[in-house]
Amino acid sequence: MITIQSKCLTALFIAFCFISGVYAQENPMQFLSSANAKVARAEALKNRWEGPLDGPKIQKKKKIIFIAGDMSDAGISSVFNGVREAGTAGAWETLSIDCRGRCNQGAAIIAQALDMKADGIILAGVDVTTQAKGMAAAAKAKVPVVGWHASVKSGPVDGLFTNITTNPKEVAQLAALYTVVESNNKAGIVVFTDSTNPYMLAKSSAIIETIKQCEGCRLLSVEDVALSDAYLKMKSVVDNLVKRHGNKWTHVIAVNDYYFDLLNASSIAPLVAANKLVGVSAGDGSPTAYKRIRANDVQTGTVPEPLVMHAWQLVDELNRAMTGQAPSGYVTPVHLVTAQNIAYDGGAKNLFDPANDYRNHYQQSWLK
Repeated sequence: MITIQSKCLTALFIAFCFISGVYAQENPMQFLSSANAKVARAEALKNRWEGPLDGPKIQKKKKIIFIAGDMSDAGISSVFNGVREAGTAGAWETLSIDCRGRCNQGAAIIAQALDMKADGIILAGVDVTTQAKGMAAAAKAKVPVVGWHASVKSGPVDGLFTNITTNPKEVAQLAALYTVVESNNKAGIVVFTDSTNPYMLAKSSAIIETIKQCEGCRLLSVEDVALSDAYLKMKSVVDNLVKRHGNKWTHVIAVNDYYFDLLNASSIAPLVAANKLVGVSAGDGSPTAYKRIRANDVQTGTVPEPLVMHAWQLVDELNRAMTGQAPSGYVTPVHLVTAQNIAYDGGAKNLFDPANDYRNHYQQSWLK
């Protein structure tokens, strides 16, 4: 979802080499029991508010500039629309700058936002480490900047008032544990990742570290297929996987739902029809993922992000920054969508929208 560039595959390759042999697990039954418990907790309904209980009264008539890594990304556009929705509580004006995937190529994008007389700035899917000069200018102008997937880390980082993101390690661990549970400790797994993206690389590394604890699982391959050109390469990658592993390949774990879009493509699906693959994605809860899960079609789970709720949190965090308060420190817990719970928490609309009344909680906080 974010567009951060990575220059190194070392972490992924070291992790893969480390586990390419026999997987050692001291207490396999205990591990499976723990995996079942974690999966059950993640599948639970998200109908209880766990976010901040109070905050400052909302500031009125502020101009917010939303800098989008690429507005064609469904996640980023959903967050933008959510910020606009939440901002109406303070009659905020929310304008966008769409980098179209080129925010990280040296353009003075934050300077442009400052020239637009921004009262607050949101970096959405933009690597904050590539924006050092702009961040310094924003700090000098005393204009707060909050991030959404602007770093792998959540909270205050690299000059951001705070960064909102789901912990990639927790997301990945959950996807891997679900595979262990679903296969009853017996899975021949291929992992699809994108090493050009640090967030996704962090996910695949955590997936590998988790799978190595499954005594009966076998990691067949880690396929590094960049999302930007996956539609061109996926057919040949899958064809090679089938030739190499045959029916030993039973499960897929991907760092993004998009890989399953491609596995379902008419030119690729026949290649793996005999394998009867089962898969789960460590992000990010796309509408097509929900449809596949509902149809029990290859993808049986996804670890989505609450995009609209994140948007409301972005407004809350900016409001805290503009009133001189500290960040809320709230990080949304991971959630797993499967056929068992897809009817709840926004699933009827093919998205993860927690039924915890977050809109009302934030609005009541802002009216104080």
